[in-house]
Amino acid sequence: MTPGTREANNGNWRTARRWAGFLTGVARPIVQTAWDGKDADILIALHAKRSADSIARFRAALPHRPIVLVLSGTDLYRDLPTSPEAQRSLALADRIVALQQDAVGHVPREFRGKCVVIHQSANPLAPLAKPRERLDCAVVGHLREEKDPRTLWRALEQLDPALPIRIRHVGDALDPELEREARAMMARDPRYRWLGALPHGLARGVIRKAHLLIHPSIMEGGANVIVEAVLSGTPVLASRMSGNIGMLGDRYPGYFEVGDAKGLARDLARLCAAPSALRALAMACRERRALFSPATERAAVRKLIVTPARKARR
Repeated sequence: MTPGTREANNGNWRTARRWAGFLTGVARPIVQTAWDGKDADILIALHAKRSADSIARFRAALPHRPIVLVLSGTDLYRDLPTSPEAQRSLALADRIVALQQDAVGHVPREFRGKCVVIHQSANPLAPLAKPRERLDCAVVGHLREEKDPRTLWRALEQLDPALPIRIRHVGDALDPELEREARAMMARDPRYRWLGALPHGLARGVIRKAHLLIHPSIMEGGANVIVEAVLSGTPVLASRMSGNIGMLGDRYPGYFEVGDAKGLARDLARLCAAPSALRALAMACRERRALFSPATERAAVRKLIVTPARKARR
């Protein structure tokens, strides 16, 4: 169960669809945006707060059936400290899934014994040869505050116009003001192009063709776009925040501080001028590839239902 929809094409929806695919053959998965009240052997619910009503109804109606709760970024970094609904979901869940390692430390201590980490995955793609005369960058994320596109735009404004850098930005406009700003940015700087929402395959193609994925988020539960970049041979330049650190590791050399446009601009200029620095990022990303294997994620998801989740309840 996911509060995301096919039309929204957000991370929750893609996770739910991928997991449903993993479970086919050992279960009969049904993806819903809210529990419809029909009998089920297990509930796997994404998002503690937005799915709180369905989780509570499922527990009341089927008290001996297990509930698996998958935590989102807004759960971890916004809702859990203050939302009674999100906290109730933690208490009702038999198993709690975090999508990256650093998330566990943000779960209240009394619930950590129910936590398991399942890294997301993507199908690997063979790396493409990239142009040597410029630095092509991809940004993949809807236009909304949590993705912090303004830091990207401010960084681009600070870069020397002579630097051969191009940025292609994929994502739907979920905020009208950010859409206006994206269009204005395109009008005044030909290096930046906002492409809007693209089908998943085309978005992956943008990542695969780029030298670099820029990921400036201020809040992430575990961005699958990072996985897709790593498994396409495209290194990542990301904001230093929990969700990104949990994906790339605390020693990853490609971080800038959250909201630090000057630091992002400095890093882009360095990577443009020094191909060896870009190769170092690519090498660090290759060291993370094994974490994001589809076979590993599939085995972990299937274990959630094959191993009775209720044993983990405390």
